[in-house]
Amino acid sequence: MPYRRLSLLMEIEKPPLRSKLLTATQKLMATTTAKLHLIKSDRHLFSASDDSAVIKQIVATHSPDGRDVDTRPLMHLIEDILRRATPTVVVTPQAQPELVEEKVNRTEVIGMLEALAYTIHRISCEITCKCSGGVDSHTTTFAVFNSLSHYTWDAKVVLALAAFAVSYGEFWLTAQLHTVNPLAKSVALLKQSPDILEHTAALKPRFDALNNLTKAMLDVAKCIIQFKELPSEYISPDTPDMMLALAHIPTAVYWTIRSVVACSSQIVGLIGLGHENISSATEVWELASLAHKVSNIFGHLTKELELCYRHIGEKKHIEAYQMLVKLFESVHFDNLKILRSLIHSKDDLPLVEGSTKRRVSVDVLRRKIVVLLISDLDIIHEELLTLIQIYSHTNRMKEERQYEIVWLPMTDRHVPWSAAKEEAFNRLASAMPWYSLNHPSLMEPAVVRYIREVWQFDKKPILVVLDGQGKVVCPNALHMVWIWGRLAFPFTSNREEALWKDETWRLELLVDEIDPAVLTWVSEGRHVCLYGGENIGWIRQFTAAMRRVSQEARVPVEMVYVGKSNPRDRVKKAMAVIAEEKLSGYWNDPVKVWFFWVRLESMWHSKMQLGRTIDNDPIMKEVMTMLSFDGSDEGWALLSRGSQEMVEAYGGRMVDCLGQFDNWKSDVEAEGLVPALRKALEPFHTAEHCTRLILPGDSVGIKEQVVCAECGRPMDKFVLYRCCND
Repeated sequence: MPYRRLSLLMEIEKPPLRSKLLTATQKLMATTTAKLHLIKSDRHLFSASDDSAVIKQIVATHSPDGRDVDTRPLMHLIEDILRRATPTVVVTPQAQPELVEEKVNRTEVIGMLEALAYTIHRISCEITCKCSGGVDSHTTTFAVFNSLSHYTWDAKVVLALAAFAVSYGEFWLTAQLHTVNPLAKSVALLKQSPDILEHTAALKPRFDALNNLTKAMLDVAKCIIQFKELPSEYISPDTPDMMLALAHIPTAVYWTIRSVVACSSQIVGLIGLGHENISSATEVWELASLAHKVSNIFGHLTKELELCYRHIGEKKHIEAYQMLVKLFESVHFDNLKILRSLIHSKDDLPLVEGSTKRRVSVDVLRRKIVVLLISDLDIIHEELLTLIQIYSHTNRMKEERQYEIVWLPMTDRHVPWSAAKEEAFNRLASAMPWYSLNHPSLMEPAVVRYIREVWQFDKKPILVVLDGQGKVVCPNALHMVWIWGRLAFPFTSNREEALWKDETWRLELLVDEIDPAVLTWVSEGRHVCLYGGENIGWIRQFTAAMRRVSQEARVPVEMVYVGKSNPRDRVKKAMAVIAEEKLSGYWNDPVKVWFFWVRLESMWHSKMQLGRTIDNDPIMKEVMTMLSFDGSDEGWALLSRGSQEMVEAYGGRMVDCLGQFDNWKSDVEAEGLVPALRKALEPFHTAEHCTRLILPGDSVGIKEQVVCAECGRPMDKFVLYRCCND
């Protein structure tokens, strides 16, 4: 009751009543004075917050008897009470239904509260009585620990918070409803609290400090519950990270319950004093200091919790990886179990269908041959475009496609996801006519590890083929797809072996469907010359020499320039000169040039995967010769007639030989141009030569020793990092 009203009553009331009022006022002032002294005396203990003796004293009270409290639902109820009791918000009966948001399944706590209600009520009364009686905070806190000695640490802190929530909620429920509810009005009158909400501006510093401390208390309590809920199968109490956290939890519980006592003391201090009991700087400082202390504790616990989660994550990762390994070693009825383990099983619709762009489940792939396209977000345009053309060829031919492609995008999780990466992913996914993962985040770390370690994915795209039972039938079918396209179906290693058995080194294998005109010339038995390099001086010299030989030998030769494996600016400039000066034919589409060399590299990789060498495989020898040409700085040329006759040589040797055409011209008439040229080139072969074999991409499956296709001697191994040729 305000002191001015008390003075007025003393003048008009009878002496006995005046005497009683004086006595009540004196007691009230004495209590206030005692509380101020209590705050001052608490400063010394607060400054010794890390005093190990205090914590040892608290730990000595800890004697759990095995009773288990499900603190999570109780914590939800506490949060609900404290949220709705915010002192800066007045909740009217009309507005209350709109604010109600059922976050708590109250049936979860009904049975538990039947056993805990008495304990919560007893602690609430004990705290209130001791705060009203002027008992210091530590003594009150210690008494709470004694009352909760048989409970676990998480239960201690949650039950103490529940006791505070009861008194805190009752106080603010009365204060908020006293203007609209007669019962609340009468109770508030007895407690002398109706003026509080009318003077919230004056009491705002105390309310703000109280709210900050309450939030910090809840944060710490929830963090302690999270420690309790850590799965024991992945982390044990003797794990170093867990041991460190458990050593700090008693301190965290002590200061949280100590804060409960401080908050309760503030609420008790508001009862009966009216709005004249404006918060002093000392009281606000006390709450703010505790909030700072508890917030720091929360910060430390959070870091320790993160370490524990990291430990659990590593354990789960190892377990998931080992399960994945065993899964692929097992026999399955269909491929769904394998696909669900690779593609995030927690998402019911993890895939996006290429043509409709609708979300679908992995069930659409059941018992189908599935080709997993695994790449990062930097897959080059030519690569994607060519693969789309091969995939779409079946639709154009109106054939039933007997397999499905699924894109699994690989990203580095250590690099933050950005808007640029999101845009790149969306652009690629929208261009793909096959299935794709809805988002790279659905790739589990264990799956990424398996793909990198077992399937040996590095940066270059790979195509891993799974049969209808989920068995890997080819670790990388991309090479055979580049070589044979849809003919490589069903993309197994056995199919790869069979296709090579039917192949010979011929121009059709080199060119395939890249240039239909070349295939026509071959079928007609005409002479075709492919040449490459980027030295425009040599190109002029070579084309002039070949044209002269063609004219003098009266043998028409179709010349086509095929550039180099990475058609950069110098190759484009060479093409421009060839076109302007009409030196020969050329492929003006960069994709054709790229695909020509990619197919050659794929032939090499395919042969290496099958264990072939130049000693036991003539095609391997010719492929290595062509790749050596591309690795050289000089030009090269290949002359062919039909499917049987073929000869190739480095640019300098070829030009020198053509320049001496008069010396072997007679052989052309007797044997033909290709055999005569092959014979004429023999004297130009020297033992001294330098051959380079440059193979972009990974070196998986490459033997330590690679021999030269020219002389058969082992080649030296170097590491080359190259962005481009220019």
